[in-house]
Amino acid sequence: MREIVTLQVGGFANFVGSHFWNFQNELLELAEDPEADPVFKNQDLNMDVFYRYGETYQGTPTYTPRLLSIGLQGSLGSMSSCGTLYNEGSSASSSVMTWNGNVSTQASEPHKKNLFLQSLYAEEQENDIQREITDRDIVQCLENDVQCWTDFSKSHYHPQSLYELSGMWVDAQKFDNYGIGRDSFCGGLHGEEISERLRFFVEECDHIQGFQFIVDDSGGFSPLAVDFLESIADEYTNVPVLLYAARGPGSLMDPLSQKHRISRKLHDAVSFSRLSSLCNLIVPVGLPSLSRSKASNFLCIKDEKPYHCSAAYAATLHSVSMPFRMELLGPSANSSYACGALTVNEAVQMLSGQARQNMVTILDAAMPAPSLTGNQVKQTLLGSLQPLTPEISDHVEDLQSVASMTVHGVLGSGGQRASISEVKDMVHSAYEHAITRPMFCHLSVAQCPLPIPLPFPSIFSNHVGQHGEVLGTPIIGSPSRGSLDVHTIPMAGRLRSSSAVLPFLENRLGDLRKFGFARGGVGAELLRSWGFAKDESEDMAETLSKMILELNPHSQMSSDSD
Repeated sequence: MREIVTLQVGGFANFVGSHFWNFQNELLELAEDPEADPVFKNQDLNMDVFYRYGETYQGTPTYTPRLLSIGLQGSLGSMSSCGTLYNEGSSASSSVMTWNGNVSTQASEPHKKNLFLQSLYAEEQENDIQREITDRDIVQCLENDVQCWTDFSKSHYHPQSLYELSGMWVDAQKFDNYGIGRDSFCGGLHGEEISERLRFFVEECDHIQGFQFIVDDSGGFSPLAVDFLESIADEYTNVPVLLYAARGPGSLMDPLSQKHRISRKLHDAVSFSRLSSLCNLIVPVGLPSLSRSKASNFLCIKDEKPYHCSAAYAATLHSVSMPFRMELLGPSANSSYACGALTVNEAVQMLSGQARQNMVTILDAAMPAPSLTGNQVKQTLLGSLQPLTPEISDHVEDLQSVASMTVHGVLGSGGQRASISEVKDMVHSAYEHAITRPMFCHLSVAQCPLPIPLPFPSIFSNHVGQHGEVLGTPIIGSPSRGSLDVHTIPMAGRLRSSSAVLPFLENRLGDLRKFGFARGGVGAELLRSWGFAKDESEDMAETLSKMILELNPHSQMSSDSD
């Protein structure tokens, strides 16, 4: 068994994670549906990599994500921190009286279940209410009223999975920099409690292959993630960590005041430097405007909605993680449904250990991936992959680059799914005819497309058909289409180590030097208030400088004196 334990830390990370687990839940349901496409019954994917077997207190068998999710108090909305399967109905009130004085109680209004959650509950209870709620009502409700990541989550979770940072009533809008987070978590008991929950999932693994860590590093959760990574490094020395630093577009907007702009730039530099030094591979995820990017050519995304943006990022994370749960086949075996299995450690070694120690990796996506038909097929698939990592160079000839690409559910002639061999031949041919190509590219291919669950947002354009085919003529009606109209999507996702990421690194090193080292400047004082002495700031700059040097030995940025 090659288990993966997933960690989600912070608001936007949990939005991404909620969509991610919805995809997995949909795959599990389709595999058991006798009327579903046979491709979902023959996926050659081992879902036990991400899931665990268990049972409730009443002895009912369960199958839940091997997940630890961390958020602010109140971020679970209407969901109990015990999840929905194991709720014992315990009350927070106590009959033990230890105070005889006056008591003042402040309580917020409970978060009400929306139509989607009401429908889920009614369906499980075989309640007649479920029949009164139509799928169109649910889709409309979610488009207009998602507040928490649990509002659109269809998965059940283990009680050890959901952790709220109790005792911290913090305005999420003000919880926006490294210093605030460091002050909030310093000296608390949260660290040991969180580590104990992680230990619960790790110790029941037969042979853990790695940690999939998604962190919202745009604000105060970054230092918590750093502390968490330090404890992981101490306790699980040989277990690789693949970290996605995910941000919603709202967190990337420039503040109005100069002081806040400096704080934002220093936070970005400090957060990235600290996180990258404690994981095996870090993947920055989140564009300033996903809606205006080339990655949204066939999407209708509203940047102001985390519910929208997180769906596209989660779909890509699903794609690039597929090799980690593909069935390992013997040398003589030949699967018609999936090939190209990798472990997390193999992916990390390939992307960070070839020729240079490059720890920051670019995430690319094609959503939906184009079909293999047409006169320009050799350029279409590779050309359709667009970056979801910010601040990178568009056209870089990097002969030392390394890539791991996953293509699944791609359509061929006649609208039928292309075979594994057809996709492999097309990709290899495309690279052979490309002007520049990576030093090495690992290819994983599967016939199973991305299933679109009911709570998925209406983010597809009217050029996208029912099975994710790109249409020459737009469908008349609404400019956006969702799960009622689009049922599956062919996808391509890619992780690549390339010098194209240099601007991202150079911007952070430049900001740290410019604002953090100026004697008497507001930035230097800010770093001190966050608990960083001058030598610690210099160490962070050195970390960034080394990463730049590995990518470009002649870079002026890496050789500048601190």
